[in-house]
Amino acid sequence: MKKKISQFIFDEIERHGVDTIFGVPGDFNLAFLDDIVAHPKLEWVGNTNELNAAYAADGYARLKGLSAMVTTFGVGELSAVNGIAGSYAERVPVIAITGGPTTVVEKAGKYVHHSLGEGVFDVYQKMYQHITVAQTYVTPENALTEIPRVIQAALDEKRPVHIHLPIDTAMVEIDVPDTEQPSKEEEITATEWLTVLEHKLQQAKQPTLIVGHEINSFRLQHEVKALVDQLGLPVAQLSLGKSAFDETHPNYMGIYDGSIAHPEIKDYVDHSDLVITLGAKLTDSATAGFSYQFADEQIVTLNHKNIQVDEVTVESMALPEIMSQMSKLNSHFDGEWPQCERPSNSEVVVDDAPLTQQHYFELMQQFIKPNDVLIAEQGTSFFGAYDLVLPQGVTFIGQPLWGSIGYTFPATLGTQLADRHRRNILLIGDGSLQLTVQDMATMLRQNIHPIIFIINNDGYTVERKIHGENEPYNDISKWDYHLLPTVFGHKETPTYQVSTSKALKEVMDKVNDQPQSMHVIEVFMDKHDAPEKLTNIAKAFATQNK
Repeated sequence: MKKKISQFIFDEIERHGVDTIFGVPGDFNLAFLDDIVAHPKLEWVGNTNELNAAYAADGYARLKGLSAMVTTFGVGELSAVNGIAGSYAERVPVIAITGGPTTVVEKAGKYVHHSLGEGVFDVYQKMYQHITVAQTYVTPENALTEIPRVIQAALDEKRPVHIHLPIDTAMVEIDVPDTEQPSKEEEITATEWLTVLEHKLQQAKQPTLIVGHEINSFRLQHEVKALVDQLGLPVAQLSLGKSAFDETHPNYMGIYDGSIAHPEIKDYVDHSDLVITLGAKLTDSATAGFSYQFADEQIVTLNHKNIQVDEVTVESMALPEIMSQMSKLNSHFDGEWPQCERPSNSEVVVDDAPLTQQHYFELMQQFIKPNDVLIAEQGTSFFGAYDLVLPQGVTFIGQPLWGSIGYTFPATLGTQLADRHRRNILLIGDGSLQLTVQDMATMLRQNIHPIIFIINNDGYTVERKIHGENEPYNDISKWDYHLLPTVFGHKETPTYQVSTSKALKEVMDKVNDQPQSMHVIEVFMDKHDAPEKLTNIAKAFATQNK
């Protein structure tokens, strides 16, 4: 069958479950954007800039398992770099496609727009080598093999890939086989690590299983639950990877974040004689500046292509295969551990006093429902939200490793388009919102219905707590956030302003009564007020930066 190379690319992407392509048009991609628009199973969603497109693709992939975005050469692909780097850091599979100048222009070394004016055309591709797991320059000769290769690399490694597609190459027709070639699966057998781990489990008096973000990346939540049921291990989560484990499960203890963890969890985990990190990384933000107290020799690392059990190291086994091998373990822990402190069903006391972060998150705990998608921006929102106890089926999304402020607003566009039926709740602060708010226009055009809580506390509270409590660099311009839907052309969107717990509760009730609408809630709080977790971790960061 004859197909244009661009058609082949988008057919391959759609074959893996993607139905939305994000991006920004440019003259080096316009011709093959027509193929997206014409595709019967794909929708083009144009973003307000390339950075937002990368963030939206990241959010989409976290729910859907894969995403794709298109930019133009140079100015477009470099604007997306920050978002793609974040996807690489946090293991999110995004296909970044760059439309490039024609091969004729390249060979002639012409000084075309969006280039550096030196007749060189591969410098941007080289930049992407450091933040993508696979790259390709598409030609008519390699398209049939290279396109499936890089897409499979994104799926295998749960990391972004980069495709450079010259605009004239995109229009070339090639012969595409009618039948898909089956991929060869390597047979992997268990190695010494499994035997050593089984012995350690059988000897352990106070073991802990810590799960993290790779479980979400590889969508292995059900497998982890089965493993916990099999081995009887108590489970702690990191903030980097929250929702990797069902927080209603009886073996769930809660969030472990080093010295600032709840005392019972901290005492149990810090004194564990075996700490298994499964798909988890002990980063500074997840452990309050590396403040965990268990010794390195107590740690067993079981991450994607990174197994370390005592002196045994394996660097070839994928995380799904690790989980499969662990089902063979013969051990069951029958000891005791601290139980997760689940929220009571009693109503939160509300009044007309100025709203505080504490009351805000107490009400948010009651507001979230099973199967929600909760997205929390890297500021007071994240540090308050990651301590919430999630109902069953809730997906939690933040970006604590890469930590790029403004990420969550476009990411919410992506998550809601990935699943229009689930309720998306975005918690974001005013400082972060000002970086990426333009894509509210895209949300409104797409007729999606996220619930957006904007904390108006006059600047970068998260930075104030680390350094410069009253310095001008932590201040921002004041906006009328409740008017944003009007600015972006949609006066009908319900908006609210609240400054007390009573008013917030009343608004939450209204939101629940109107599920088929976007809601924008501007929440006023004191600029020095912060969740306890943020205050404590900021001290750790301040010390770390000295």
